[in-house]
Amino acid sequence: MELTGAEIVVRCLQEEKVEHVFGYPGGSVLYIYDELFKQNQVKHILVRHEQAAVHAADAYSRSSIGKIGVALVTSGPGVTNAVTGIATAHMDSVPMVIITGQVPTAYIGQDAFQECDTVGITRPCVKHNFLVKNVKDLAETLKKAFYLAKTGRPGPVLVDIPKDVTAQKYAFSYPDSISIRSYNPVVKGHSGQIRKAVQLLVGAKRPMIYTGGGVILSDADQQLGKLTRLLGFPLTQTLMGLGAFPATDHQHLGMLGMHGTYEANMAMQHCDVLLAIGARFDDRVIGNPAHFGQVARKIIHVDIDPSSISKRVKVDVPIVGNVPDVLDELIAQIESSDRAALPGNIAGWWKQIEEWRGKDCLKFKQDDQVIMPQFVVQKLYEVTGGDAFITSDVGQHQMFAAQFYKFDKPRRWINSGGLGTMGVGLPYAMGVRFANPDAQVACITGEASIQMCIQELSTCKQFRLPVKIINLNNRYLGMVRQWQEMFHGNRYAESYVDALPDFVKLAESYGHVGMRIERPADVEPALREAFTRHKDDLVFMDFITDQTANVFPMVAAGKGLSEMVLAEDL
Repeated sequence: MELTGAEIVVRCLQEEKVEHVFGYPGGSVLYIYDELFKQNQVKHILVRHEQAAVHAADAYSRSSIGKIGVALVTSGPGVTNAVTGIATAHMDSVPMVIITGQVPTAYIGQDAFQECDTVGITRPCVKHNFLVKNVKDLAETLKKAFYLAKTGRPGPVLVDIPKDVTAQKYAFSYPDSISIRSYNPVVKGHSGQIRKAVQLLVGAKRPMIYTGGGVILSDADQQLGKLTRLLGFPLTQTLMGLGAFPATDHQHLGMLGMHGTYEANMAMQHCDVLLAIGARFDDRVIGNPAHFGQVARKIIHVDIDPSSISKRVKVDVPIVGNVPDVLDELIAQIESSDRAALPGNIAGWWKQIEEWRGKDCLKFKQDDQVIMPQFVVQKLYEVTGGDAFITSDVGQHQMFAAQFYKFDKPRRWINSGGLGTMGVGLPYAMGVRFANPDAQVACITGEASIQMCIQELSTCKQFRLPVKIINLNNRYLGMVRQWQEMFHGNRYAESYVDALPDFVKLAESYGHVGMRIERPADVEPALREAFTRHKDDLVFMDFITDQTANVFPMVAAGKGLSEMVLAEDL
């Protein structure tokens, strides 16, 4: 049976078991929207800005297993509005498919109305992109897009479809499988390399396990837990890796890096054998690579992407492969070894770690006058039982969320790590809620970040999304102000947020519940009210917090991992 290109697009989405598409209509995608309207298997979520569509699709993928977020936008400004969301997903290796409209094929290159070079613009920030010029290629291309997005190192894949292609007809058939000759990601790790890793691990005196977002993306949390407990080693996780191993477990030293814990950073710097899993040694994690390299250590690096290995730090035992497959073999080899490491072999190392832990580097003082942002996150953790999905924007509030909400499960912490995109928090919460319709979802944000995609309060009203917005309002671009205080002589250039709206009235104008909380004693009661009496409502909670609160520990740019500034040092 012959179908139009638009019908083929919708049938392909149905074949891929896509339940939700986040998008915004426009001229070049009207045929596709017409076909979406005629069916009810794929539900379209109308956002209020294309950037939010891609962010929501991104979070849909991040917060679920096996679901691929899909965004649909029109040509020209629809595409350019979506680029920030695409780049955000690309930096964090999030699988996603973006379908974009394009002007008719005969008009391409003629500066037609709402034309842009979508393939050229997005090439640096996608895993791959396609321009489909013939309707006969459409189904196979979409199959390739979903396959590429979720295999190997995941990432966003874009399919650009000219309007005339969506109107042309062709006999529809959807491939059962796909094979791309030039694309064959390695899954199984090299047994010889894994054997070398085992030898180093069982002989370590000061071992450390360092994990990143790759563990969560590959759903390897079960293997990671088994390996970590088998070895008895300390473990630290990156911002993107939080939740892959329980934060409440004694072996977990907390997040490492620029705002990591003292014990995690010191252990990372002074270990003799380091097992890195699904992480990339980025600048926010190890600080200055030269400083990191001053201490002699053996490094084992497990990653699906060979280009990430020895990119910033030279490693001794590279293992390319899918993380769960590699960890399965690693566990098997350790269990069969009569030299398997015992916790007692590293008792001295643990003693040192406990001394570092004794610094209590995250301590802060909460009085009865001004709300500390850390206190709000602590209370949020208590009120939700540590079981909520937490999205965040970018800035101080993001770091406070990572430090004080103890994530014991994977895919519960949804934030922009690599690109550091402000404005993601609210659309992320939307995507999470659609992927997990019965879950508690809280967006931790700031008064600056929330305004970047605040129009999505309208989307939340339309689809009755009962997310809770935790606005840590300090009237500053908090992280910018912190750097200006510490490195720019207290010259707060353009970091004070003036002329703020009344967030309570703004929330109410969209049909939501608004609360303003100014006293520490009211923090917990307000949170409990939001999650009980208003559990079915979106609640915008405007917490007026201390304007001088800073995030500590802190590793300044260009400094080494162990050159931390603590609150007590100031």
